[in-house]
Amino acid sequence: ERELIGDDETAWTEEGLSNLEDGCYAKLIDLDKEAEPVIAAALSMPGTLVENVPALPGKRMEDTDPQEFDLADRSITENTRFSYPLTCNPNVAPGARGPSPRTIVLLTADAFGVLPPVSILDTKEVMYHFVMGFTAKLAGTEVGVTEPVAAFSACFGAPFMAQKPPVYAKLLAKKMAQSSTNCILLNTGWGGGPYGVGKRISIKDTRALLNAALRGDLHTGDYNIHPIFNLKMPKSCPGVDPAILDPRQSWADGDAYDAAADKLVAMFRKNFEEKGFAQLGIEPVM
Repeated sequence: ERELIGDDETAWTEEGLSNLEDGCYAKLIDLDKEAEPVIAAALSMPGTLVENVPALPGKRMEDTDPQEFDLADRSITENTRFSYPLTCNPNVAPGARGPSPRTIVLLTADAFGVLPPVSILDTKEVMYHFVMGFTAKLAGTEVGVTEPVAAFSACFGAPFMAQKPPVYAKLLAKKMAQSSTNCILLNTGWGGGPYGVGKRISIKDTRALLNAALRGDLHTGDYNIHPIFNLKMPKSCPGVDPAILDPRQSWADGDAYDAAADKLVAMFRKNFEEKGFAQLGIEPVM
């Protein structure tokens, strides 16, 4: 449906977008080959490198068809991965280049189950959520992590930022204004409860939300304001049950949802204060 420029490390210049790498890096744990056919097919293609997937009993890795791997095996780590050449994808943009984006997606995975699946962001909110860089660590992905833990990584890649995060947030806002670019916060985490209680937002729903955002449908439709996170939640999206768009509706206990949402907001505010973002020109939005 759309041409792929790159999986990661994409440059945005006056001429548009260009990829700085020549491959993709995907998670393998519990890979659904029907839901992710392109990634599944890439497993068997030349140039693929597999990480942390155990060998099958009685077989050497080099003698095993990658399609036979047990992708649910967590005996080494939850964090099983593989890298593969960009050319394994069927629809790569010529020269891995493209025009400036019409829509930017800030991607998060909320394991507390309280953020909306998708939120429409204005410029001030883009800058705030960009410098916060929120996601959640899950049990098994790191040593010592046994339950969801909030993780804030400025600009969604703090170790790689040479300057203070607001420098990049202001640059992002400038580029968006120059190109009339919209932005959403897309949450691929949990609904109906936290990790271990609720359900992961389905790839089908995530794709429908993403496609609607890229078409511009979400920015022209009606929305509700989340009373705790102050986020704009679309009221509807083609192909998605409206009940999941407001996360409180998917919880059996509304009071428990409110308590969990308040707890996450407190984490946001604490991180914002500790990093001194207000003194660096970033406005709080929650």
